[in-house]
Amino acid sequence: MSQVWVAGEVLIDFIPDGSDRTPIVGGGPANTAKALSKIGIDTQFIDGVSTDDYGQMAKDELVASGVKLDYVKYSDKPTCLAIVSLNNSGSATYEFVIENTATFDFTLGWLPNPQTEQPSLLHIGTLATAIEPGASVLLEWAQSVAKIAPIVFDPNIRPAVMSDRNLYVKQVERWVFISSAVKVSDEDIRWLYPSLEIDQVVKNWLAKGPSLIVVTYGDKGLAGYRVGEKVIVDTVKVVVADTVGAGDTVGAILVEAIVKDGLDPLSGMRLEMMLKRAAKAAAITVSRSGANPPTLKEIE
Repeated sequence: MSQVWVAGEVLIDFIPDGSDRTPIVGGGPANTAKALSKIGIDTQFIDGVSTDDYGQMAKDELVASGVKLDYVKYSDKPTCLAIVSLNNSGSATYEFVIENTATFDFTLGWLPNPQTEQPSLLHIGTLATAIEPGASVLLEWAQSVAKIAPIVFDPNIRPAVMSDRNLYVKQVERWVFISSAVKVSDEDIRWLYPSLEIDQVVKNWLAKGPSLIVVTYGDKGLAGYRVGEKVIVDTVKVVVADTVGAGDTVGAILVEAIVKDGLDPLSGMRLEMMLKRAAKAAAITVSRSGANPPTLKEIE
C-alpha cells in the first residue's frame, strides 16, 4: 500500500490550563496525520514548518507519532498560533495568528509531484483550504492529485478567521466538488448554510462530486451519506476532557477504511462498521486533553 498524504496546517494551540494557557501541537490536518500514523497507516504530512521553537515542537510531536515529513518545507518564518477557548461542555473556539507564517507558505514549487510519487489518498482541509493565496495553490495541486488518488476533504470551519460566509462557502464548495469523500461537522454545515437542513446540503454536495459524506453530530452521533442511503450510529459515551481533535480522528478512520477496502464498498453494513469504529476512536480522543488520538491497540 502506498503512502497517504495529509496536507494542511500544523500549528500551536494555546489551550486553557487553569489561569494560564499551555502550548500544544494542533491543526486539523496535523491531528489527522497523527491519528492515521498511530493506527498504522503510512502517512506523509505536507506543510510549511518553521525552524522556530514552536516549529521544532510541532516537528518533534509529528515524528513521535510516526508521521513522515519528507515533503515538509522548512523556513525561518514563524509558526501559526491559535488561542483556544473552551466552553462548559469542552467545545473549542479559536483566535489565530496567521499572516506571514511558515504554516501557510504553500507554493507549487515545493509540493510533491503526484504523478511520480503515486500517493494512495490525499486528505486535506481546515484553514489551508480557505486562506489565500495558499488555498488556490493547494487547489491547483490537488486537482492533479485527484487524477491519481481519491481526495478526502474536511472543511473544519473557522469563522474567527473568515467571517464572510459567502466567501467561505465558495472556498468550501470548490473543494467539495473535486473530492471523493467529505468529513464535516453539523456545526460546520449549519454555519455555512443557516437556511438549509443538513440532509439537503448533503444531497446537494453528493450531486456535485463526492460519493460519500460523513457528518459528525457531536454527542448525538455520526451519519454516513451516499446517494439514496443514510447510515446513523450513536456516539460512545465517555467523560469528556475536551473535543479537540475528535473530528480529525473520525476523518482518519474514514481514510483508513478507504485505503484498506476502497471507497465503493463503503455502504450498508461496512459503512456502519466504519462509523462505529470512528465513534469509538473519537470517544478515546475526547476523553483526553488536546488532540491525542488512539493507537490501533486502543481501538481494537
